[in-house]
Amino acid sequence: MTGRVWLVGAGPGDPGLITVRGLEVLRECGAVVYDRLVASELVAEAPVGALRVGREPLEQEEINRLLVRLARRGLDVVRLKGGDPFLFGRGSEEALALVEAGVPFEVVPGVSSLAAVPAAAGIPVTHRGLSSQVTIVNGHGPLDFKALAATPGTLVAFMGLGRLTELAEGLIEHGRPVSTPAAVIASGTLPEQRVVVAPLDQIADAAGELDPPALVVVGDVVSLAETLRGVLAVAA
Repeated sequence: MTGRVWLVGAGPGDPGLITVRGLEVLRECGAVVYDRLVASELVAEAPVGALRVGREPLEQEEINRLLVRLARRGLDVVRLKGGDPFLFGRGSEEALALVEAGVPFEVVPGVSSLAAVPAAAGIPVTHRGLSSQVTIVNGHGPLDFKALAATPGTLVAFMGLGRLTELAEGLIEHGRPVSTPAAVIASGTLPEQRVVVAPLDQIADAAGELDPPALVVVGDVVSLAETLRGVLAVAA
């Protein structure tokens, strides 16, 4: 009998931000295949006898085949992915592989870093009068700086720390003001979270000591960070 696969979003980092449904299926699975950045506390939630497989150093095609193979062994499998499975998580690629293999699966959405990580730093990605639009990019992929510079609202770059200088210079070259507020949030939602805020032309130097994983936010909403983060700190 073929098992099932759940593509589960683990959330942005803090293990408490997984959904109730995600935790429920994790506690019932026969195997869990997890990403490197998923909290160890969540991996530990799998049953004692469950098979645990770290995603590193497997290539994507190997992961696809592994999910199919485990399900065909009759195991109920949780593919535990950071953030949300379908937002820069390759969950759709895994889902297509399961469809092709005839393996039943369910997507369990997760809390994405898109809004959660900026929020943890006191930055709303939308705010009346400042931004009514959000554009997201993958920092590892090709970037159309001309189009991005002309797009209003908030720009959120996943995995953009390694290209931060290129990103800032490209936006400025194509018309974004050097004074545009920008932020880099490293280890967002975790106790070791670090936040750097600076004008666009200074953000790369300001964030020079940060390590990935990190999210880059560019736009006027970043100007709210100091005020709102201060309130969060007092509340904490």
